Amino acid sequence: MLTIDFHVHAFNPKIAEKAMCVLEKCAGITPYTRGLVEQTLERMDEWGIDKSVMLPIATKPSQQTIINDWAKQQDSERIISFGSVHPDAEDAIDEVWRIRQLGLHGIKLHPDYQGFFINDKKLDPLLDEIAKADLPVIFHSGYDVVSPDVVHCAAQPALEMIKRHKDLKVILAHLGCNSYWEDVYEILAGTDGEVYFDTAFTSTYCPDEIMTKIINKHGSERVLFASDLPWDSPADIREKILRLDISDDAKENILGRNAQRLLKIR
Repeated sequence: MLTIDFHVHAFNPKIAEKAMCVLEKCAGITPYTRGLVEQTLERMDEWGIDKSVMLPIATKPSQQTIINDWAKQQDSERIISFGSVHPDAEDAIDEVWRIRQLGLHGIKLHPDYQGFFINDKKLDPLLDEIAKADLPVIFHSGYDVVSPDVVHCAAQPALEMIKRHKDLKVILAHLGCNSYWEDVYEILAGTDGEVYFDTAFTSTYCPDEIMTKIINKHGSERVLFASDLPWDSPADIREKILRLDISDDAKENILGRNAQRLLKIR
């Protein structure tokens, strides 16, 4: 069985060190890489990770084409590249179809960095087009250090969006809503449809008990192993998943089977 980390970040070498310095200062966390793909692959080898999903973020409308072209260049046997669109870009919908044409495997949207709320109806045409393109879309959800006083993707608004887009393959990062896992359990867990949670950045901050409750209520077939490398360690999160009081079959679903099915990996 493949072990697939569904949430890693890397940057174009031209901007990697600058981006890492800014993010490191903002987060107050010592990263595991300096944001380079080669370092990501080295860490994967060190920790026994077979494949990783790389999630670029277009923080400005003008960036999406350049970022997606670079993401395509990184796409390989072991790096599974998603693309990104900026909801405020005039050609956002066209870029969705260009992402599909490039052969990228999904789309990353970040409400905090891109300045939108998850239930904003202005997103509806874009999300409808992503569903038509049959691409999964992953959202940052819950708390983020860049917007500590405003949660742009909270559990109840996320549910409102999901109900409006029943054909959309949705992944809510950070186990549904970073730092608000009781809300995830009460509001989002068990939601019908192709609604996934990933485990990014949960090794230290999410108690085992609430993670187990969420997995049992939502179903292990809709939870994806993920780290948020370089900000958290896939080795630590895999260890966390393996010690949870869930079945071996559930653990195998989370560590690789679900990602294989969602991304159509043989």
